[in-house]
Amino acid sequence: MTVSRNLGQGLRVFAADIGQGLFEITHNGFAMLGLAVMFAAVTLTARPDIRELGEAQLRSWLQSRQIPLVGADAPATAAAEPQTEAIDRATASDPKDLPKQQASVAFWLSKKYRVAPEPLSALVAEAYDIGRRTKLDPTLILAIMAVESGFNPFAQSAMGAQGLMQVMTKIHGDKYETFGGHLAAFDPLTNLRVGVKVLQECIARAGSLEGGLRFYVGAANLEGDSGYAGKVMAEHARIQSVASGRAMPLPAPSMVPAALPPTAQPLVDDKLASMFGS
Repeated sequence: MTVSRNLGQGLRVFAADIGQGLFEITHNGFAMLGLAVMFAAVTLTARPDIRELGEAQLRSWLQSRQIPLVGADAPATAAAEPQTEAIDRATASDPKDLPKQQASVAFWLSKKYRVAPEPLSALVAEAYDIGRRTKLDPTLILAIMAVESGFNPFAQSAMGAQGLMQVMTKIHGDKYETFGGHLAAFDPLTNLRVGVKVLQECIARAGSLEGGLRFYVGAANLEGDSGYAGKVMAEHARIQSVASGRAMPLPAPSMVPAALPPTAQPLVDDKLASMFGS
């Protein structure tokens, strides 16, 4: 009986010792964790460069985990590709990094339209890339930008056409949805991409390039387009010459977008709205 009582007492003491040991280990562990957190906080406060590096790495990891958005209305000839938020894209690049042909075009347009070569280099590179994917001549895309806005990404017409390609944002707002909304109309690369989509639709509807340009400017059902198509094709030819290596003179630039004839102005919104189902 005494042996059993002693054995039970020994087991209780053993269990109590184990419990006390576990408590001390856990307590010490939390204490060490608290010290580590406090040390990390002090370090990040004293060394903002370390904090910024950590934040940058965290943002990069989060972005890599995001599912990219794909434009639902991307043309078949331009395979649907992930759309990058405008703020995450560089809107300028070093012209020296471009292929020789593209660099020549960028420098020539920069001088003619008095625009910095770095943002123009980004536009030229994008025009060549999207031109390859959509089977449109990149120099044509650049010519439309030149005539429409003189490469001013913030241009706006009296009828509400906006940006480099002077897209009617309120009519083609759905095309900006995958780029973050209608304010992306003033992001140069986004406006370029949306403008090319509109141009493709116009050419397909008209059945020819010249006819497509008349649709693009809203003069498809008018007797004339105020020489718009001719201006675009003439600038297209000049840019093509520069791209081929021929020297082209630099006349005084015209920074005013091509104007529609007075009779066309009241009809632009209605014509385009019916054309594209808005």
